[in-house]
Amino acid sequence: MTSGRVVVVATSPHTPPGLLSWRAWEVLRAGPVLVGRADHPQVPHLVDASVQVDLLEGPDVAAELHSRAAAGAQLVWLADGAADEDVVRRHGRLVLRDRDIELEVVYGSHDPPGARLLDVVAVMDRLRSPGGCPWDAQQTHDSLKPYLLEEAYEAYQAIEDGDLVDLREELGDVLLQVAFHARLAQEHATEPWSIDDLAGDLVDKLVRRHPHVFAGADPHDLDGTWERLKAEEKGRTSVTEGVPLGQPALSLAAKLQKRGSRIGAPVPSYDGLGGQLWDLVARCREAGLDPEAELRSVARTYRDRLAAVERAVLEEGRDPKDLTPEEWAGRWS
Repeated sequence: MTSGRVVVVATSPHTPPGLLSWRAWEVLRAGPVLVGRADHPQVPHLVDASVQVDLLEGPDVAAELHSRAAAGAQLVWLADGAADEDVVRRHGRLVLRDRDIELEVVYGSHDPPGARLLDVVAVMDRLRSPGGCPWDAQQTHDSLKPYLLEEAYEAYQAIEDGDLVDLREELGDVLLQVAFHARLAQEHATEPWSIDDLAGDLVDKLVRRHPHVFAGADPHDLDGTWERLKAEEKGRTSVTEGVPLGQPALSLAAKLQKRGSRIGAPVPSYDGLGGQLWDLVARCREAGLDPEAELRSVARTYRDRLAAVERAVLEEGRDPKDLTPEEWAGRWS
């Protein structure tokens, strides 16, 4: 008996239908081609290419494929991404039991970098659409503001901790906020924009602000070029414009002092406790230090030591609130 053969053409759901590799098209045109559902996204393009496509349905598609191949048939199974993983896996196990059947997998398309971002958009759309999540449906740009800051701070902390696994998760949460706000903007009645508009604006900005990469400009004046282009784009008349006032005070002071230094402005002194902090920021900048990072480092050291003392006192069966000032001093040292 002539041995049968099954060629599985695997495709990515993120690749536009019809955009297949040359090897995949060779296999598909040789046929016969079988699919598991009539609305397979590749079918119209195969029909346009005069490729005959037949529907294979039933309670056990993998067993039917194996049965036809065992009878000597030469088949092409056009897989439907993740939906057909079980079919392909089960058929592979059946082939292992029957050495007379050949099995080949041809990759018709691969996920391009960033392909899973399409899934983020699709899931966000599902959550906000009728029948989705009631909580997500109630959110607005204003209600989401705290989460945007919270997720950004958690990602910042993961970087401080050097925890790349946690950073991956936290940046995912930041990405969720971007996708969420873009989805809300898409629903705006008079000024809608989508995540594609957002991404397009970002690409245009990156290309425009990197003329040394995309337009052959002088790469030795990056800071000056960057700031000049931003000023031209925004129509800014002051170096202070564009500095977000909502950032932590130490970072805000450092940023404003840095902006002022670009045009030779002095760093004046001010009275009161705020003035002392302002002077401290200036001293940090003179030393090449980030005042926000320096204070955060000290605060984290304090947090770690305080937590360690608390644990030790609790293990002794005491309440940390009962420690005397002298005991606190002794344990701290």
